[in-house]
Amino acid sequence: MRTGGGLYLMHSLSSPSSSSSSSLNLKEATNWWWDVNESPVWQDRIFHILAVLYAIVSVIAVIQLVRIQLRVPEYGWTTQKVFHFLNFLVNGVRALVFVFRRDAQNMQPEILQHILLDIPSLVFFTTYALLVLFWAEIYYQARAVSTDGLRPSFFTINALVYVVQIALWLVLWWKPVHVMVIISKMFFAGVSLFAALGFLLYGGRLFLMLQRFPVESKGRRKKLQEVGYVTSICFTCFLIRCIMMCFNAFDDAADLDVLDHPILNFIYYLLVEILPSTLVLFILRKLPPKRGITQYHQIQ
Repeated sequence: MRTGGGLYLMHSLSSPSSSSSSSLNLKEATNWWWDVNESPVWQDRIFHILAVLYAIVSVIAVIQLVRIQLRVPEYGWTTQKVFHFLNFLVNGVRALVFVFRRDAQNMQPEILQHILLDIPSLVFFTTYALLVLFWAEIYYQARAVSTDGLRPSFFTINALVYVVQIALWLVLWWKPVHVMVIISKMFFAGVSLFAALGFLLYGGRLFLMLQRFPVESKGRRKKLQEVGYVTSICFTCFLIRCIMMCFNAFDDAADLDVLDHPILNFIYYLLVEILPSTLVLFILRKLPPKRGITQYHQIQ
């Protein structure tokens, strides 16, 4: 009993010290986070790192676009070329925005800040909705179902998204109240959720269809992995964007449109745009065959 009492006494004496040490470490970590966020030097460094990363992805996309053009110069703007061009455009604009991030924050009227930060996100949605469209086309063609309505639906959905977003910008310009900012962010959260579900629906359908192909089918395993990886990556990135936009709308601590949240900006854009774009461009790096295709439009 004495031994037990002694151990209990030793534990009691050491416990405050351990608790104090944990509290100190937590406080230091919190101080580090706020020190970086409040430092103009660190803000510029992190935004410039993001600019460099976006520029690298943009260069990769345009190099792949040139390679495809040299491989099949007889074809016009195929969907594969449009996909890589839009990736080049989105990442190039993002790179410029982060190079001049501090200047962008001071633009007046304030609506210009929202437009400059939101347009690349809209084009990113269009870029990856393109993948959903072609997977839907492949899926329905394989099942001998007409695909005549898919492209009009794609253009209609994109037009609707852009029209609603432009209307929200105009209302926000006319009456810049905080509730309109919340509505705008929640609208884009809904758009991101719609894209995530689109990848889950048509990526999942195509994946299951490929699984039913005979084992000896040429390229079956590689195409199966390609569809599975891209579906998982794009579904995850759009779902994260949806969740983050919800926090962004209602919690000032999660606001992405300010200069003093550079670490949050770095984590967010790395997870929802830079890494997904890099991985998808790598997975879809295969060049199309030179000849022998009568309807060349697939993302190879």
